[in-house]
Amino acid sequence: MAEKVYECMFIFNANAYAKNPGAATKAVQDVSETVNGELMASRLWNEQKLAYPINGQRKGVYWLAYVKMESTEVTKFNRACKLTDIMLRHLVVGIDPRLVETMVAVAKGEAVPEVEEPAAEEENKKETAAATEG
Repeated sequence: MAEKVYECMFIFNANAYAKNPGAATKAVQDVSETVNGELMASRLWNEQKLAYPINGQRKGVYWLAYVKMESTEVTKFNRACKLTDIMLRHLVVGIDPRLVETMVAVAKGEAVPEVEEPAAEEENKKETAAATEG
């Protein structure tokens, strides 16, 4: 099967995160390694009040990660997330291959790569410019 990049959003237990912030990073890395995936980017997204209590917790820490893994391993990845104590919830979504480079760059805090315009659009711009000049 083909490798694909997945966007993963995790909600961590805010109390456990406050006691040991490194546990979140380690949990995401461990879950990725269980499926032989490549962790492309991983960062804190936000800490906020939850819409409803999850396992008695009213606050959660949102964590964003991009993982490259085989599409057949997503089920195993989901199971590993459910077995991780610090994770309250998670969501895994496949990313369009055309967006991967940009989304990972944004998650890492890097400059967004330039996107080349298709040749047809450039020709239309030239024709429009020529028509307005004449």
